[in-house]
Amino acid sequence: MLQAVIRAFRIPDLRRRLLFVLGVLVIFRIIAHVPVAGISSEVTSRLKDFISGNPGTTPTGSTPGVGGVLGFLDIFSGGSLSNFSIAATGVYPYVTASIIIQLLTPIIPAFERLQKEGQRGRETLNRYTHILTVPIAALTAYGQIVLLKSQGIITGNDATRFSLFGAGADPLLTIAAVVAMTTGTVLLVWLGELITEYGIGSGVSIIIFGGIVSGLPQRFSQAGQSGVGQSIISIIIILLVLLVAVVGIILIQEGQRKIPVRFPRQMQGNRVYGGQQTHIPLKVNSAGMIPLIFASSIIIFPATVAGFFIRPGSVNDPVSTVATWIVANFGTGSGLYQILYFFMVLGFTYFYTLVLFNQQNIPESLRDRGGFIPGFRPGKPTNEYLMKVLVRITLLGAIFLGVIAILPFLLGLVVQTQVSTFLNSTSLLIVVGVAVDTMKQLEAQLVMREYQGILN
Repeated sequence: MLQAVIRAFRIPDLRRRLLFVLGVLVIFRIIAHVPVAGISSEVTSRLKDFISGNPGTTPTGSTPGVGGVLGFLDIFSGGSLSNFSIAATGVYPYVTASIIIQLLTPIIPAFERLQKEGQRGRETLNRYTHILTVPIAALTAYGQIVLLKSQGIITGNDATRFSLFGAGADPLLTIAAVVAMTTGTVLLVWLGELITEYGIGSGVSIIIFGGIVSGLPQRFSQAGQSGVGQSIISIIIILLVLLVAVVGIILIQEGQRKIPVRFPRQMQGNRVYGGQQTHIPLKVNSAGMIPLIFASSIIIFPATVAGFFIRPGSVNDPVSTVATWIVANFGTGSGLYQILYFFMVLGFTYFYTLVLFNQQNIPESLRDRGGFIPGFRPGKPTNEYLMKVLVRITLLGAIFLGVIAILPFLLGLVVQTQVSTFLNSTSLLIVVGVAVDTMKQLEAQLVMREYQGILN
């Protein structure tokens, strides 16, 4: 890997692309520290303490578990949320919009026709994704402000001003904050697309990667201040588990089943075309980290909603009693949460894999090009065979994703401390996946230029 980077820096074009990526990441980190107008330093200080979970700093009346949710989002924003910067929402409104468009494509005939039109159709769908990103980012920004007010992070005069209605409300300030945070998301998406066009790798993924990696020093500092950093055995165990997890992620992400495909020979005049043999690569984990995002987003919803119905001191209130039970059993530290999380990841892995497979229309594409799988007729028999193989190999990928999802919890039981404060399964998948994918693209660029050198 290091040799590939050194070789790339010796080639002027690749060196320019790599430096462009680094420059964009520096701009991203600058944007991540530009605060939203009207937010005082006391608010950001309380927010950082709330997210870090420091004892004695939890605001009165805050909902248990919300700090963990905000910490989960803060990891991917690279600390932008804890700084309450204009990039606090990150690029996840764009990721959400992309997932929504993907799920709607097989349902809406117009989207399905666009997908089959090739590059032009994909550009149209991408434009729809950009349009959908804006309202999602605006709703997310306003939702974050309301959530921080309800948790006692934005208090006093700041809480009164950041309102659309009521005495002392400043709707223009609230709208300006929402517009600034929405603009920050759009700006990050634009920077990501610049990386895709002028750099190397998938731009939005690299933006997320940069945010996660930039927050690692702070996470490890928190680990050093906790019980983990005081035990050499705990450190050794965590490092070994991380090493095994990284190797496993690479093997599962790159693992595939090659289905042989043949194309018959065709006579056109005096020439013979076709007759070659190739294969269809069915990946063990086609869904990537999307099942973890789906599962974590849904499973934290009951505890978050129930937290608003808890009334401290009300013993005989059945609503508060039920809400307290839900928060206690659906919190990230409960065994029930981890069991449900594991099985939801399994289910969403199969769901998203089948959605992607149906969008690719592999059997129809083979039939239109005259290809076939030996031993199976084109059309429905081919589709049934591919589906059967895909269901079998996805089982391994789904179980692996489920284990990775609950890995921080299991590791915390072994080392007797809360590992999830600095180790997140989704961020681990993203970091390893993006690094491997970027290096593969870099090596492909090197190979292409070596061939060009031979031809020249």
